Amino acid sequence: MRRGDVAVALLVVLVWGVNFVAIDLGLTRLPPFLFVAVRFLLVAFPAVLLVPRPQVGWRTIVALGFLMCVGQFGFLFVGMSEGMSAGLSSVVMQTQALFTVIFAAAFLRERPGRAQLVGLAVAAGGLVLISADRHGSPLKALLLLLAGSACWGAANVVTRAARPPRPFSLLVYSAMVAPLPLLGLSLVFDGADRDLAALRSVDATVVWSMGYVVVLGTFGGFGAWYALLRRYESTEVAPFAVLVPVSGLTAAWIILGEYPTPMQAAGCVVAVLGIALVVGAGSRARTRADALAAPALAVGPGS
Repeated sequence: MRRGDVAVALLVVLVWGVNFVAIDLGLTRLPPFLFVAVRFLLVAFPAVLLVPRPQVGWRTIVALGFLMCVGQFGFLFVGMSEGMSAGLSSVVMQTQALFTVIFAAAFLRERPGRAQLVGLAVAAGGLVLISADRHGSPLKALLLLLAGSACWGAANVVTRAARPPRPFSLLVYSAMVAPLPLLGLSLVFDGADRDLAALRSVDATVVWSMGYVVVLGTFGGFGAWYALLRRYESTEVAPFAVLVPVSGLTAAWIILGEYPTPMQAAGCVVAVLGIALVVGAGSRARTRADALAAPALAVGPGS
């Protein structure tokens, strides 16, 4: 990978790490479901009028809308509103790599290798350390984030099965599915009075937080990420995502003054190492599969 593209990948990692801080600040002003609903409303419109329709069926679009937009981010925002810190959230959400391996084995018959199983066990050990010393973060919040990670893993499997040629278009169209269900959840769990009061008291913090999450976190981050995936193999790009927890923990420390306890810090290190093992083993497996497939792919009608 060229140096300039490495810099872009690292910038995306930084943006996504700070994204958790932006969410944390926004949740001090907006109820979680309302925050997510407005976020995906702004992602979908007017972008849906400007990007081509993704070349996948509506079932895939709706499934991803509920799994990724409603499930993944709904659980994340509620979990953070329930007391999970921004730094720890950035670590726990990366367990999506573990859920992706599990769901891919169950539904796509992609059997994990020994190294991936070791990585799963190591990352699980890290989560045990984090959950044993949550430092004010309730168990409920941790479980909500794990549910969000599971939704993310399921969304990864749906995306892998669909193999969309226009992933960014799929993101925008999937976002259309989310606002109405999320607004319904907000009315049920938060109430119309709280939602209206929050909308009437929009201030600079809300504008900054929502602007960062939508413009930088979604359009900037995902746009640059998909651009890298168009230029390079996923095995070269995906491992950079392992650095997001490092970025998130650092940003939470500098901006919010969050200091993990020694056990939390140890758990974060162990969890990130486990995730790195899973991602690295998956990357090596895909590289070997591509190498084995290369001779067959070379035999075509012109041979």
